[in-house]
Amino acid sequence: MNPENFINALTEKGFELSSKQKEQFAIYYQELVKTNKKVNLTRITDEKDVYQKHFYDSMTPVFEFPDLFKGEKSLCDVGAGAGFPSLPIKILCPELKVTIIDSLGKRLKFLESLVEKLGLTDITLVHSRAEDAGQNPALREKFDLVTARAVARMSVLGEYCLPLVKLDGYFIALKGPKADDELASAKKAIKLLGGKTQKVVELTLPNSDDERTLILVKKLTKTPKKYPRQAGTPNKKPL
Repeated sequence: MNPENFINALTEKGFELSSKQKEQFAIYYQELVKTNKKVNLTRITDEKDVYQKHFYDSMTPVFEFPDLFKGEKSLCDVGAGAGFPSLPIKILCPELKVTIIDSLGKRLKFLESLVEKLGLTDITLVHSRAEDAGQNPALREKFDLVTARAVARMSVLGEYCLPLVKLDGYFIALKGPKADDELASAKKAIKLLGGKTQKVVELTLPNSDDERTLILVKKLTKTPKKYPRQAGTPNKKPL
């Protein structure tokens, strides 16, 4: 998926990119590849692959759940790494207020520079472990939407993300193919943390065999105060 194919694919989804947005994606790609030579951000660096497997892939929640992204919503991206999925979504939905949480300072330094070069506003970068962020009163249950992509299995991811979602807000997990088993093992954890799975969407990236799964979880009740547990515990002892 070269830039032209990418633009056409978005048009088919009902999104006409402005010249500014096209330029933002081009700069994003250039900065990602340049910085990746010094900081390990991604193993995917070919332009066609970045546009498809990072940019387009990151925006699939907007295509599948468009109503959730309308208006001035707040989104928190847990473990965003090189900015996926939140920054491609932000470029597509400029009104979105984005908070990115990541535990690695080098990645946040890249994101800080990138955000400035892309001319993006209403973005907050937080240097923190997800477990600590979930217990931070400034962040806990403050967001309309919380996303995570390629971070952890669902039983662990729920404990990272659901404490950050406000009541009646949504947690969106971007997963690989066939996430049924993972979701089944996380059912108890999701309920315990105040969530309920609303929808599971399986899709394939355009002109490829790359399968993806989107899991949409609604926050129905407040997360018990003891969650998330101490840093490292969710991964060692999943709920």
